[in-house]
Amino acid sequence: MDTTSRAKLAGSAYKDEADLAARQSLYGWQQPRYDLPGIVLEHLPASAASVLDLGCGNGKFLDRIRRERPQALVIGADISPGILAPLPPPTVAADAAALPFASGRFDVVLALHMLYHVADLPAALEEIRRTLVPGGLVFVSTNAHSDKVELDDLWSAAAGDVLGIDNGPRRVALSERFALEDAHRLLEPYFEQVTTVDLPGVITVREPEPVLAHLRSYRAWADEGGVPFDATIDRAHELLVQHIDRHGEFTISCRGGVIVARKRL
Repeated sequence: MDTTSRAKLAGSAYKDEADLAARQSLYGWQQPRYDLPGIVLEHLPASAASVLDLGCGNGKFLDRIRRERPQALVIGADISPGILAPLPPPTVAADAAALPFASGRFDVVLALHMLYHVADLPAALEEIRRTLVPGGLVFVSTNAHSDKVELDDLWSAAAGDVLGIDNGPRRVALSERFALEDAHRLLEPYFEQVTTVDLPGVITVREPEPVLAHLRSYRAWADEGGVPFDATIDRAHELLVQHIDRHGEFTISCRGGVIVARKRL
């Protein structure tokens, strides 16, 4: 499935923050809870004077870093002008594979949950390396192939029921093109000292709506799912209600991570 179409990313999936916020909100039910901006700030050198938040989305990291590092210039960049519109400047609409910045412009680049949306990953990684100072840091985050498998199973079961078959198509998995297990191998040709902070957890919900909101946030890719999207959502709702009535809760296993790497001197 194509999760890299610029027209789709800027025109529907991230035209505003609604779908992204719905996906983010599911983590409110996760244990343990992780302060992801805090994890980045813990590793952010005190000397960092310039930071690029590439694929900044609705600005959650951007806002936090600006508050806690007011001495640093923090620029937000995203492929979608719509999602950037509410954010305070400086921001710029930009393609990760062709960044409008001089070489060596930034001490730190953040590429958090966004590299799997880049059509030309080698070009984007080369651009990140180019715009970093020698010894500069890149922070990357993504999910593992095994992340949220219970949502995969739920969607497949609902889709199968809608289509009248045993096992329906899997849901769109955004992280597949740049998954946690593959990140080290993909980053190593461009950076050194690649280290990973694993962030496992379990999401537990006792009502269906948080899960349904998460599933609905994939509507931009509905035409690629191979099933009637709304009917599958409705069937997933029924299956969730049955599961929660029987077990009292629905649990989702999560595995994500933050990867930190350095540009060679």
